[in-house]
Amino acid sequence: MIFTFGVAFVNPEGASNLYLGLDLSELRTSSKWEFIHVGSLLVFTLSLQAYIAYLVIKITTAGTLHRPFTQEISVLLSKISHSALGVGIISFIAQGYCERLVKNGIDIPLTWGAKEFLFLAGVIFIISKVFQRGVEMQTENELTV
Repeated sequence: MIFTFGVAFVNPEGASNLYLGLDLSELRTSSKWEFIHVGSLLVFTLSLQAYIAYLVIKITTAGTLHRPFTQEISVLLSKISHSALGVGIISFIAQGYCERLVKNGIDIPLTWGAKEFLFLAGVIFIISKVFQRGVEMQTENELTV
């Protein structure tokens, strides 16, 4: 994504087919600064989404069925929750920014999914709290035996 935005910044024709057919050529021709802002927001949200995917992979490799409630998984779930909240907030800001650009007559064919990520952050936060309680109970159980 960073590479394609760099090419599109140098060559205006590159903005017509960015990522998965994304066409920001109208934005690129109207204002380079707004193109940079939208591109930066998109790169930042995609980077956080990739980080969430990395954390999910770490959870699948760290978990065992014999001891499902570990401090490591609890911390990873908490990180996923915070990252999803960050994606949701940044996406909400980006969505408002793009709506302002659409009101000014610039077509932006992007859907940011802010509500979905805020909902995901809430669900994962609740799951992380359940895992924290599970870690506490498992630790207490080991100490009493």
